[in-house]
Amino acid sequence: MFDKLEDLLIRFEELQAELNEPEVINDQARFRKLMKEQNDLTEIVEKYKEYKQTKQNIEDSLMMLEEESDEELRELAKEELSESKQNVEVIEQELKILLLPKDPNDSKNVIVEIRAGAGGDEAALFAAELFRMYSKYAETQRWKIDMMNMNENGIGGCKEVIFMINGAGAYSKLKYESGVHRVQRIPVTESGGRIHTSTATVAIMPEAEEVDVQLDMNDCRFDVFRSSGNGGQCVNTTDSAVRLTHIPTGIVISCQDEKSQLKNRDKALKVLRSRLYELELEKAHDAEAAARKSQVGTGDRSEKIRTYNFPQGRLTDHRIGLTIYKLDKVMDGDIQEIIDACIAADQAAKLANMNE
Repeated sequence: MFDKLEDLLIRFEELQAELNEPEVINDQARFRKLMKEQNDLTEIVEKYKEYKQTKQNIEDSLMMLEEESDEELRELAKEELSESKQNVEVIEQELKILLLPKDPNDSKNVIVEIRAGAGGDEAALFAAELFRMYSKYAETQRWKIDMMNMNENGIGGCKEVIFMINGAGAYSKLKYESGVHRVQRIPVTESGGRIHTSTATVAIMPEAEEVDVQLDMNDCRFDVFRSSGNGGQCVNTTDSAVRLTHIPTGIVISCQDEKSQLKNRDKALKVLRSRLYELELEKAHDAEAAARKSQVGTGDRSEKIRTYNFPQGRLTDHRIGLTIYKLDKVMDGDIQEIIDACIAADQAAKLANMNE
């Protein structure tokens, strides 16, 4: 590990020297590329420098204890030694995490698909609440939401909602939200006061650029139709909605949020690219994928990643064994604690694999 860290430190210093060279400054493309590499290395290099300084503090404290006879100074040296030994263990763990392979998609925007699963109208209402939860969370991160498509059921629920979240590191935080979300509560339509169980599925896909997916437009069929549901007079009176069918895979995407047919077409292509990219990612990780179920599954209650129990105000993430009792805040977008716990569990699992 430390050989690799030394190599990174040397490379960082080389980058600093290169970035000061006139020919590099005058070549904007190369300058941007080197700046990005330097920025990517900054955090781990700073942490390694902190590690080296802490190790030096340990050596200095030990030397002082050997050479110093003054009891007061010796006590100070003992305190410094104890603190530095604790710090060096913490920093070593942080360095191991920083050295873990980075997910190349972490910095990307995401396309989110939420669909009502088992439970009829109650599932659709829950899907709409999940959409609101992620929208509220996006606000706290200062991310922008761009609607793609929404299929409402007339009582405030959503059979399906597709939207894009634009923001730095969106995929790195939201990728753990993929799967089946289960809700347990008494529906407003239930006169007997019985608790019902419903589900909604969430799929989080990194936004795919044109360079990520080679899309043959001959494989795409576009149909136009009149938008339905809530919308302005132009939306509902013109054939602006677009249905895109990808013939080789059978993927069908509808977009009707925009008044412009062209804009809806562009949005449908964005969703298609991301779905095709997701398929490629699954193929590339066949060995890992064989050991786990697909991201969304069928929407059946048994394939759950998380349960939202309203009578008890409890949320449980079944993958990491996390239970918290602040469901009202969670539904209002306060999901950072859950995301942080998922990230920590993922890092711990990767570290364990590294040490095997």
